[in-house]
Amino acid sequence: MQTVIVPYVRDPVDKSYRKMMAGVARFEREHALAPAASLRFRLLPRLPTTAMRGVAVRIAGERLSVPLALDDDNSFVLPRNQEALRDDAAVVANRRGDSLTWRASIHSPGVAPGTRRLGDLRLECRVGIEAALVSNSSPMFGWLSDALTNAEQVCTSADGNYLFFAERPVFGVSVRHGARAEVMPFNMLYAGGRLTASDLRFCDCQVLLDRSFYAPIFDASWPDDAIVEFEYMDDAP
Repeated sequence: MQTVIVPYVRDPVDKSYRKMMAGVARFEREHALAPAASLRFRLLPRLPTTAMRGVAVRIAGERLSVPLALDDDNSFVLPRNQEALRDDAAVVANRRGDSLTWRASIHSPGVAPGTRRLGDLRLECRVGIEAALVSNSSPMFGWLSDALTNAEQVCTSADGNYLFFAERPVFGVSVRHGARAEVMPFNMLYAGGRLTASDLRFCDCQVLLDRSFYAPIFDASWPDDAIVEFEYMDDAP
């Protein structure tokens, strides 16, 4: 791993390396939710003007800069680096902080395209909250206040409102396990379907609104192997 020493001044929108590694530790502790999956972190556009080609990410501190390899979907693995932990380093991208959003990316092998495994989503939420990835800043997202910044409250409550993003704009979302199937109501799509134009600028879903959805990760009656299925807007009739 290449290490280059460059000066760095933390920007408040950058992600804390220590917190992201706390998310990695959470993944390791609760790996049973997605036992065959690995953990990546992913960058997504927050603004319509965000150019996602050529994005670069590094671990940056006052005395180190470690470039991270990005996959084609702008996801990366965060390595353990003791110097970065000691230095209270940040994970930074070469884009304006308000132009990107961050999520954990956990995908079990063998899950069909156009679907997600519910246990993977449960673990994504817990890792994402532990790693402090979400950066919504409106009173509408009061669940991200100090009282609701732990995974137990956000990811196990019907009011947790942890947003996920599908790969394409969604028309409908359903959950299935065996003979049981339920179509998710409209208020579980499009960030609840109640954001005004002024609210939207505070949500990290603003350019991904038509891909956003909530999942019943809080509902213990659905097992981890339940499958979330998407009906996309561009599906053939």
